[in-house]
Amino acid sequence: MEAWWRALIFDAGYNTSLVTLGAMLLGCGAGMIGSFVLLRKRSLVSDAISHATLPGLALAFILMALVFGDGRWMPGLLVGAGLSAAAGLWAVQAISHRTRLGEDAAIGAVLSTFFGLGVVLLTVIQSLAVSGQAGLTGYLVGSTAGMLAAEAQLIALCSLLLAIGVIVMRRDFLMVCFDPVFAATNGVRVQRVDMLLMLLLLAVVVIGLRITGLILIVALTIIPPVTGRFWTDRPLRVVALAALIGALAGYLGVTLSSVREGLPTGPLVVLASFVLFLISFLLSPRRGILATLIAHQRFKRRVHLRQGLLALARDEAIFDDLTMRVLRRQGFIRRDGVATPSGWAAARDAEHEERLWALHRRYYPEDAAQLDHRGLLPIERVLSPDTIMVLENRLMSSRETHP
Repeated sequence: MEAWWRALIFDAGYNTSLVTLGAMLLGCGAGMIGSFVLLRKRSLVSDAISHATLPGLALAFILMALVFGDGRWMPGLLVGAGLSAAAGLWAVQAISHRTRLGEDAAIGAVLSTFFGLGVVLLTVIQSLAVSGQAGLTGYLVGSTAGMLAAEAQLIALCSLLLAIGVIVMRRDFLMVCFDPVFAATNGVRVQRVDMLLMLLLLAVVVIGLRITGLILIVALTIIPPVTGRFWTDRPLRVVALAALIGALAGYLGVTLSSVREGLPTGPLVVLASFVLFLISFLLSPRRGILATLIAHQRFKRRVHLRQGLLALARDEAIFDDLTMRVLRRQGFIRRDGVATPSGWAAARDAEHEERLWALHRRYYPEDAAQLDHRGLLPIERVLSPDTIMVLENRLMSSRETHP
């Protein structure tokens, strides 16, 4: 626990602190770009891109190993992974646009083919008489152990540039995600913006290879945006929350992996993001399970209260136990089931409102169709005073016509 606390307060060494900062910036950028990819409904493309990095990574290692004797030069590996991922992205778009196959089929074909090729190349690398083969497996699930300060600086710098790029292009991304036709009429080049979005996603995947690994980097682009969606409906707020959640997941995951030697960084980052997702899933005041259950119970009590009051107004017998409990809790009936004076008054008001709602549904059917269960709320909280006055006049006229 002490070792983790030291890592949390950036007191576990320069290299660990730098890696933690780089992971936070990576999580921030991944959450931001992942939000736009999620809104564009292309989240699985990141899965294809991440798996497509493996053959490029392996080929770059082989080439550098044959030339220099050691293939573990991180910039070269990232360039190879980037080129391979770009080829995988081009293959997905070419298959989905030039054939009758959907994007999901194209993703499946590219993902399996590129990853299979990468596994074969990794097997070839193990037979080479060069150094550095053992560390290459760290790019599969992420590993910060033994990361050089220069490598950590490169990750931090690239992640910072990525986050800045997403911030600059956020408005064009939003327009393209929600309405490409409207974006085109406003002078936005939709295809170029789409390509830039995919390139930034590719950059996230390539940068995150060392920290989360090519298999789990996709989670860092999906889980934070989905988590942020639990808390707000505003797109830019979702982006901001996803960036914050991604940074927090990177912070917690890397610091946990530094506690003991051999702990994988990528799985811990993903698990940290999942814990944040689970907390939001349970406790979010908008869409959380707990809030949903509470809202359901409140709605259920409103329904029983309304039906109970209408039954009192119409002098009907009440047999439901929950309805009796709700009315008794509100002080509208006594323990023997007899209505109190306040209960009779509330029953008359409920009957009167029910007639007004019936007139509203009759004369304003389109407006009534848009009011979801609003008949359970006081009418003055839903309709305007002018509309209520019109309904009152119609109700009075109908009573005079049919006394």
